[in-house]
Amino acid sequence: MTGGAGYIGSHVCRLLQQRGETVIVADNMSNGIRSRIGDATLVEIDLSAPQATEVLSQVIKSHAITSVIHLAAQKQVGVSVDRPEWYYKQNIDGLTNLLLAMRQNNVTRFVFSSSAATYGMPNVGLVTEDELCQPINPYGETKLIGEWMSANAARAWGLRVANLRYFNVAGTGWPELADTTALNLVPIVFAAIKSGQPPRVFGDDYPTADGSCVRDYVHVLDLAEAHLAALDYLETENRPHSTFNIGTGIGSSVFEVLEVVRRVSGINFDIRVEPRRAGDPPALCANVDRIRETLGWKSRFGLQEIIESAWAAEQS
Repeated sequence: MTGGAGYIGSHVCRLLQQRGETVIVADNMSNGIRSRIGDATLVEIDLSAPQATEVLSQVIKSHAITSVIHLAAQKQVGVSVDRPEWYYKQNIDGLTNLLLAMRQNNVTRFVFSSSAATYGMPNVGLVTEDELCQPINPYGETKLIGEWMSANAARAWGLRVANLRYFNVAGTGWPELADTTALNLVPIVFAAIKSGQPPRVFGDDYPTADGSCVRDYVHVLDLAEAHLAALDYLETENRPHSTFNIGTGIGSSVFEVLEVVRRVSGINFDIRVEPRRAGDPPALCANVDRIRETLGWKSRFGLQEIIESAWAAEQS
């Protein structure tokens, strides 16, 4: 799996190990932590580098790899708006090199870490996988292109693919696997509280109930379990769908998340409202009927459990 030493990847890695799978992790370690992957073999590699296909092909051969979970990617919306060329190089070149290595070795089972950012700003309450994808930032564009690439590979050489469109991931399954990068809302808020600064809210004038952005927050352990369900799905012959939303079907605003953080932490912090960020849709929540009906997966944890697990890990 790629990106396996990161926040999400380490949860997937641990679940795979718990069910007896041999895991090979390919990671550039920009956000990865070696101790998170246990006894998994680590291959340090920049997937976007020109020589990556050759290296990956050798790794696949030497370890007799049969399935790939691809999580490695840049994921900051704001940075993608500022540095679109770099984002395309990182996310698209990396995926291209990986698919080339897989094709060379006839590895046909592929779980792709996609994103709800592929949808853009859909004018619906709950987004289904059939919604027209119109991403509004380069990050979302790279994820949609990744889905197109895997679909073309499926037609050309029989790749079996499951595209998992993540909504907003938070929480932790184990304290030592907590999100440490402060790139997502919850760790960003925790970092602000820890430094004595008021958490920043980017925009309070969106067309939502309280003016802040609304998102579907899914527990990282639920998300990790969805990857295992997707791997098992790729082993079956009856695969009516290749794309699945990963969320809860419940939206929470930024202000609502901050209120739960106040309640869980017991800290009555102030908030600083700043202008909107480019590329942020007002609301984005998942319709999760397809994954429940096809893969038998559904989320087990809500926002309260997400914040409680993340805060407990922060204190430990």
